[in-house]
Amino acid sequence: MTGFLGEYEATLDAKGRFLLPAGFKKQLAAEAGGQFVINRGFEKCLSLYPMNEWQPIFERISKLNDFDPKVREFRRYFLNGATILELDSAGRLLVPKNLLSYANMEKDIVLAAASNKIEIWDKGKYQEFFENFSPGAFSDLAQQVMGGGDNNISI
Repeated sequence: MTGFLGEYEATLDAKGRFLLPAGFKKQLAAEAGGQFVINRGFEKCLSLYPMNEWQPIFERISKLNDFDPKVREFRRYFLNGATILELDSAGRLLVPKNLLSYANMEKDIVLAAASNKIEIWDKGKYQEFFENFSPGAFSDLAQQVMGGGDNNISI
């Protein structure tokens, strides 16, 4: 299988480390080699990419036109703070303090599958996100994203 499925809770220790859930470890491709890149997500969460998923994204970003101010702005935002992480001998990852601060994470976190990456959320913010998202809004979003044109599939 390509990508990730699942949602797990974890706890940050005093140093900002968390144990990568066994459910995600089992889904890691061998070519990831226990290395990841973590960076800012789009909704005040963090995005954790296995190295094998990060490399093609980085290559694509590297080929963008540097003469375009929007490209430079995007690169700055997307790549600044991006950090290589490696699982330690206990299976933990250390989140840089600047990224913990960006995502307002202190202790309880949620790791949620997001296709080829794992989103890491402060638990309270994650719960709030879903409490404020109604089934009707989800249905409308599904129709907009999956229901028209080339994306027309049945789920």
